[in-house]
Amino acid sequence: MSKTPLNSKAKTLTMPGGRVVVLPTIAEDAQINAGIAADPDAYEMSPSEFKQLRRGRPLGSGKKVQVTLRLDADLLEKFKSTGSGWQTRVNDALRNWSKEHV
Repeated sequence: MSKTPLNSKAKTLTMPGGRVVVLPTIAEDAQINAGIAADPDAYEMSPSEFKQLRRGRPLGSGKKVQVTLRLDADLLEKFKSTGSGWQTRVNDALRNWSKEHV
């Protein structure tokens, strides 16, 4: 991968990890901004909206407790094989069992 910008007038930034980022030219930036302005779903956030943004995983309900639990390997694999959300399905299965037995 070449680290030389396609447009020799383009400015570049070298990031701490060594990655080179090619900044858009004034003309490219104008084209990008025109596309944003033409998009009815795009809008500029207010400073208060921008402040409310959070990075990473959303906060949980605060009702769950982290535990260490030993399960049979085949049982765990069955839940994991169902894909994303398997921990919620384990929780649901335990909740359903507890309604009848506890």
